[in-house]
Amino acid sequence: MIGIYIGSTDAFAGKNIVLMALGLEMQRRGMRVGYMKPVGSLPKRVDDVFGDEDAIVIQELLGLEISPDILTPVIIPNNLRATTLSDETDALAAIQSAYNTISKDKDVMLVGGCGSIQYTGTHRGVDGITLSKTLGLKTLLVDRYRRDRLNYDAILNIKNTLGDDMLGVLFNDVPEDFSRDTEDILIPFLEKNDVDVFGTVPRDPMLNAIKASELAWRLKGKIISGNSQSQRIIQSFLIGTMQVENFMTYFRQSSNLATIVGGDRTDLQLIAMEGGCPCLIVTGNITPNEIVRARSEQLGVPVIQVADDTYTVARRMELILNSQKLRELVKIKRGAELVDNAFNYNRLCRKLSEKSE
Repeated sequence: MIGIYIGSTDAFAGKNIVLMALGLEMQRRGMRVGYMKPVGSLPKRVDDVFGDEDAIVIQELLGLEISPDILTPVIIPNNLRATTLSDETDALAAIQSAYNTISKDKDVMLVGGCGSIQYTGTHRGVDGITLSKTLGLKTLLVDRYRRDRLNYDAILNIKNTLGDDMLGVLFNDVPEDFSRDTEDILIPFLEKNDVDVFGTVPRDPMLNAIKASELAWRLKGKIISGNSQSQRIIQSFLIGTMQVENFMTYFRQSSNLATIVGGDRTDLQLIAMEGGCPCLIVTGNITPNEIVRARSEQLGVPVIQVADDTYTVARRMELILNSQKLRELVKIKRGAELVDNAFNYNRLCRKLSEKSE
């Protein structure tokens, strides 16, 4: 039996969808697959026990049945007030016991990481590096493109820490305009430094898309008109703070972009709606005038009113879109398809065979 820890250089990198795709592929190859997520951050109660919401979803998709509290023995909520920083229970021992139970009679054990492999869980002694070493796991890294780069420094640092126990890395959410640099420059550099790259998953805006109704809730706002179209999909956003002429030019070049604009900018609000934006977000707790509200009803464009200023809302929008959880079946299938097309499973299996000899 071999154990694989799926970790990442940072949170929200796509570990869950990679683990799901890998688990299903191994099942197709006839392997008996076990799964656990030792540390979770999304508490969910099932009957009389608590588990992690992500882990429960993945287990169901893999067709497995383990009690949620064994599946995820340690829960560290993101809410600091709900986190017991000084908990003296032996979290590592609980994880080791659960791993031993779940891994019985399995060919491969997939262990899902939480947050960053280097830091998350350190205060309880259960960060990803510690777990990998304690449980004797081989590590597959997922690194997501963000802030205009892939985190090759973190990858090399983790490789230096884990040595031969690091299997390699899978790049995720890489935009088309960066894919050539990834293939021509970054991958050869990492391979030269003994880091195997198993593939590059391209960006698909639909995976980070969100419905207008959910966006209103997460922005702590309310839909004040266009409610009949509250299920419209938003893939990204545009900030309407420029001059009208410049805004019109930029807006015509884009699609499926929600427009964030001050509640007093009636001119930009009308241009955005007439241009087909899927959702209008008005800031500053200013209610748009009657003309805007009436036109949103006619065009079917939901208008979300929020209290924060435009800059704050834009920052929150970026965080929301970059931290979307795959819950809808259509998104899960699409994400798994993207991973399947990019992941060199045969190369990984060959490396696992070498490690087990």
